[in-house]
Amino acid sequence: MNTYPLLSSMHTHTPFCDGKNDVETMCRTAYEMKLHAIGFSAHSPVSKQTGIPSSWNLQDEYVEEYVAEVLDAKKRWHDKLVVFLGYETDYVKDRRSPLDDDIISLNLDYQIGSVHFIFPENGADPFTVDGSSEEFEKGLQEGFNGDVAALMHSYYDAQLEMIALGGFDILGHADLIKKNTLGKNLWPKESEIIRQREIAFAAAGAGIVIEVNTGGINRKKINELYPSLEFLRIIHEYEIPVIITSDAHSAKDINGNYDYALQMLKLSGIDEHVILKEKINNKAVWQREKI
Repeated sequence: MNTYPLLSSMHTHTPFCDGKNDVETMCRTAYEMKLHAIGFSAHSPVSKQTGIPSSWNLQDEYVEEYVAEVLDAKKRWHDKLVVFLGYETDYVKDRRSPLDDDIISLNLDYQIGSVHFIFPENGADPFTVDGSSEEFEKGLQEGFNGDVAALMHSYYDAQLEMIALGGFDILGHADLIKKNTLGKNLWPKESEIIRQREIAFAAAGAGIVIEVNTGGINRKKINELYPSLEFLRIIHEYEIPVIITSDAHSAKDINGNYDYALQMLKLSGIDEHVILKEKINNKAVWQREKI
């Protein structure tokens, strides 16, 4: 793959959460793939904070070890590869956000803000929008009485709440819910576009970056990017910066389908992406790269 423009892999997971390969292996692979930088984005702890039992989020007792291991990798790789310490922070209304004290105290280089968990208003059990089809269907029926539109609005409402609250740098997989809805015509396309325009408008106003995530393709869960080409065109209209990520849960996917992501960006009209340079005074500094 062409090494220009500069590319990074800022959405990565290790065995500290639900990834397969350790920090050192991920760094070595990123270096071998000639990436400019790698960022570690463990799923933030949620169980104590939200009451949600989760085996795929970082556990509180391993936070210090996670931070120490990534900071150590920064030192080991400083002359070869830029290494960043981050979180993929799960937003759960009134329960978990990027502004929580335990997260702020870590002095992270960046945060990806993501919505995975949905808490139905009728009191049914919370569930993840990108879980198994069985979990999704159970949550849809028990939490929303089978009303797909109500679930979709709940998902996009949560993203808007997270953006309004702030505290994060990158909006994660902005249409993740399609993992279980893509191609099923479960609600009107025009309704989805309206909600995605709201997300783009809010993101533009908040000055955040939106990730172009190849993870669903890499893991053969869906056949398109997060966000879709249509959503990318909306993002282009609002002149929102984007960053290409792989959502890598294993080293083999560290830059998986980046060529395809670049191709889709060009089709959408987007002619540049960004890489993280540093964080100064708690503000991310981005470098634009033509594609």
